[in-house]
Amino acid sequence: MKKIAVIVSAFWVLFSPTTGMASNPEQDLKNIRADYASRFPDVPFADYINGVYAIDKGSRAQWESMEEFPPYEIYVDKGEKLFNTPFKNGKSYSDCFPKAKQGIKQNYPYFDEKRNEVVTLELAINECRKANGEEPLKYGKGAITHIEAYLAFKSRGKKIDVKIPNAEAKKWYERGKNHFYTKRGQLNMACADCHVNYAGFYIRADILSPALGHPSHFPAYRSAWSADEADGDGMGSLHRRYDGCNKQVRAKPYPAQSEEYRALEYFETYISNGLTLNGPGSRK
Repeated sequence: MKKIAVIVSAFWVLFSPTTGMASNPEQDLKNIRADYASRFPDVPFADYINGVYAIDKGSRAQWESMEEFPPYEIYVDKGEKLFNTPFKNGKSYSDCFPKAKQGIKQNYPYFDEKRNEVVTLELAINECRKANGEEPLKYGKGAITHIEAYLAFKSRGKKIDVKIPNAEAKKWYERGKNHFYTKRGQLNMACADCHVNYAGFYIRADILSPALGHPSHFPAYRSAWSADEADGDGMGSLHRRYDGCNKQVRAKPYPAQSEEYRALEYFETYISNGLTLNGPGSRK
């Protein structure tokens, strides 16, 4: 226990945004991997795409049983139908995403150097709709996550490889990193408190997952979300999960696809570089 406390303390000093040190994304990535490797020596790097199921055998057994009849399959099918349904102008999503069937999710989020901003897959889906005269879909759940689930399924096995091409992109990375390590809300907690400092520990009846690999399995079907929806639709985006985390620490959440959440997704996906996509996922 003392050894773990020392590692956690050292990690916090290295990564806390209050240190005043400029970010070095490549070093951040190396340090994060080294920290998890020290704390979970029996977990192969590639297994972090499975979240908490990578570090807890009991939870993994339950999850593997659930995966025999995946609850997200129906939403992948719905997403495929939506993706292939023509817009009123006769065009379709395929005109915006011509390589979708070969897998494109691994290309998101990316920094658009012309626009000087991070573009996520959900944002791109709605921009495709608006460019074709269609109303944008509600972010976070519903139809947009069904389309994303279909695209994620097509991208399974593709490697995450987020780039930080210039100084402006690095600002977005640093903004996301700052959000991840900054304490907030009435409970005064940061994302890193749960998913770095106490990854593998219990919070009530649940085990906290490592941050490494978080974006790999989204959108995800969560039993908790299914219970909250009248139609039982438990699909949700990564930003919906961010929203829930902020609410849990009693902090005001940001809107889905806000710059703040896009920056956080950019940071979290970058530190997961090298892992493969396995979405959509199923979680509690």
